[in-house]
Amino acid sequence: MTLEKSDHFDGRRFVNPTGTAGQPFSAVPRMLLEPRTRWPGRIDEPPRRPPELDGAVAVVTFIGHSTFLIQTAAGNILTDPMYSQRAGPLNVFGPRRVRQPAVRFDDLPSISIVLLSHNHYDHCDLRTLGMLATRFDPLVVTPLGNGALVRSAGIRRVEELDWWQDAKTSALPIALTPAYHFSARTPLDRNRALWSGFMLSAGRARIFFAGDTAYAPFFRDVRQRLGPIDLALLPIGAYEPRWFMQPVHMNPAEAVQAHLDLEASESVGMHFGTFQLTTEGIDEPLRALDDARRARNIPPSKFRTLDFGESIRLDSAGA
Repeated sequence: MTLEKSDHFDGRRFVNPTGTAGQPFSAVPRMLLEPRTRWPGRIDEPPRRPPELDGAVAVVTFIGHSTFLIQTAAGNILTDPMYSQRAGPLNVFGPRRVRQPAVRFDDLPSISIVLLSHNHYDHCDLRTLGMLATRFDPLVVTPLGNGALVRSAGIRRVEELDWWQDAKTSALPIALTPAYHFSARTPLDRNRALWSGFMLSAGRARIFFAGDTAYAPFFRDVRQRLGPIDLALLPIGAYEPRWFMQPVHMNPAEAVQAHLDLEASESVGMHFGTFQLTTEGIDEPLRALDDARRARNIPPSKFRTLDFGESIRLDSAGA
């Protein structure tokens, strides 16, 4: 695929238009020396079965990390599916899963679409994609440059899009949105593939999945260009230390600002409590989200987290 230059592609690598794309690898050793709050080795919670759609426009179930099951009448969707025990090369290296997926793979309904935001191991798990390919043969919608990697897992149907483009082959409307992040699977492929969020429509309900992102002004652009949002799925974890993580991940206060920028009817936090990727404690994102809500006078009903395996229903008028 030949890609044209743009404000986020220089002809060789993708960039964030308003700043750098991730920290340099030379900063990683210093980050690894930062003191880390110890997480539990394992948290055991019983898995749940996803509820029936039962007349709702959409049912959104939190499986863990950035993986949601979104059930709609037009088909079922998984976001950034991750069922492996480690987020790293060969499923042998990298952070170990502390919480198991809240919906077992064997309990998933038929999956027709996968939204894959970028190629980091905790979001793009080739083992899980291979399992999905074998069982469901889904369409994977993903940003530019990720197609070859996705196909290497056995996925046959892939649609690669640039920011603001609409999917042409999906059963329901999906648009790719900007994110402020970076990509890499190895030290040699940094920013060779794009990263994104997604807006999808299920009937009259509109769901925004932010993918993996730092805070940036593009959230206002999403609202202005793509219209009202009934439910926003926003990352709130893996944000400390700020000197390293600020251009990579939002903290809860920034996620609250993103919620306000999006003018979302309701937001749900994600990207916490599953893999220890950074230095903050396992429950710190929840406490910080509560503080950030209080500071901006936002009630919990407007921005909350779901329990692992919990679902939220959207009716014809939204959440």
